[in-house]
Amino acid sequence: MKHIATFCVLFTLILLGGNQPGLGAPIAQHAHLSVAEKTHVSQEFDGDESAHEGQDAHHGKPAPGWLVIPFVVLLLMIATGPLFYEHFWHHNYPKIAVALAVIVVGYYLFVLQNTHHPFHALAEYVQFIALLASLYVASGGILINVDKASTPLVNVGILVIGALISNLIGTTGASMLLIRPFIRLNRHNIQPYHIIFFIFMVSNIGGSLTPIGDPPLFLGFLKGVPFIWTLEHNWPAWVLALSLLSILFFVVDKKLGRASDDSDKEQPETYSNKVSLQGSKNFVWLTIIILSVFFDPNKIDWVPAIHFDGQRFSFIREIIMFSVVFLSYKFADKQALDGNEFNFEPIREVAFIFIGIFGTMMPALELVGTFAQSEEGSALINHNTLYWGTGILSGFLDNAPTYLNFLAAAMASQGADINNMAQVKDFADDLYHDSSFELLAISIASVFFGAMTYIGNGPNFMVKSIAEQSGIRMPSFFGYIIRFSIPILIPILILTWLVFFAFA
Repeated sequence: MKHIATFCVLFTLILLGGNQPGLGAPIAQHAHLSVAEKTHVSQEFDGDESAHEGQDAHHGKPAPGWLVIPFVVLLLMIATGPLFYEHFWHHNYPKIAVALAVIVVGYYLFVLQNTHHPFHALAEYVQFIALLASLYVASGGILINVDKASTPLVNVGILVIGALISNLIGTTGASMLLIRPFIRLNRHNIQPYHIIFFIFMVSNIGGSLTPIGDPPLFLGFLKGVPFIWTLEHNWPAWVLALSLLSILFFVVDKKLGRASDDSDKEQPETYSNKVSLQGSKNFVWLTIIILSVFFDPNKIDWVPAIHFDGQRFSFIREIIMFSVVFLSYKFADKQALDGNEFNFEPIREVAFIFIGIFGTMMPALELVGTFAQSEEGSALINHNTLYWGTGILSGFLDNAPTYLNFLAAAMASQGADINNMAQVKDFADDLYHDSSFELLAISIASVFFGAMTYIGNGPNFMVKSIAEQSGIRMPSFFGYIIRFSIPILIPILILTWLVFFAFA
């Protein structure tokens, strides 16, 4: 019943925003703003009225509340499919995900006559899957072998190193690079908790320090948040959360990991205590991927782009990434691929599941975001509500678009516009009332709470899939939440809130 109640609460919250103005609406629609705030916004806002009229035409009608039903159905099937009807789900999840997405996208296009949200969802999905696929394939050609005993201290060391690396090559890159070596290291006693802590520390919280680290922070950077802002503001919460998780993992691994101890074996294994690397040329491909993420037409004028809905879009970056997918696999070290037991099933599963998520979550994001930007919603906006609102929805929606929607709502409540890069920078620099603190709450929550479920962040599902292919029996969607997120992650998220936000 708790699970049903959770979805009912989420569904009710979404329905509350059903009749509010659309996201990105002109400043005049925010009637609750003061005259001074409206004047400030209008000075920075693009004055081309014809562009705004064209943008409104693309937006069409707002989504009705009931249109979130396909999204809720998809979440329930992701949660219950592997548990209750595994054979049917395994063979049909691509068709189900695509069909539900088509229903919602079709309603937007042909009933609401809204091209804005489907186009942005498509653009975000292409960016999302291009980055994940390229990092997955490029890292799959790198074989790392840690020839050490799998002690709790060694395991903690790998998790902390992975958390640091995730800020350089992203949580996806670090996850794909280290999950297989981590599984091999613990092959004598690999258990689900090893993988869950890996998801907590490497696939999510670790990537809090740079825009490269996690998708929501990167989207914030593209919108105008300074590159160094995340490092300057996020590191205290990053240190606290990772320290607590490291201590907890050490205690759990010390108690449950005794099966890997060689002391009771007649011929204990010997270790060279060395780390070997094969397929190092694939680091070149990883470098190309990371450099390509900066090919954004809104930051670099000479990048070829198309104009749509008042913004510039370019898929040069994605073309580079998909090229890396092909080339890094074609020229990869075959022994490294074999050693990693590399195959395309994990990325295939993520690709189809997130087609459904990106396609069906549009009305959920739209209605929640527009409620937050309404007069009633904006009155509730502060760093505490932004932390919990962004966080809870980041656990059940993809955390990247959730970050953008709550940032847009927070800025609108201060009379600023998320599509104005200068105003986003001012918001990050605290030129509005407590705006930097509100951005901190959104940033920390979107990254940290992304670890709450398998679908909160892209790497989570991929790590789960790789673990299951290695023979590890991973918990179900609800099992993950009940056995790990609630007793381990939620207390850390509450403590983070108490230390940094509750009494500020």
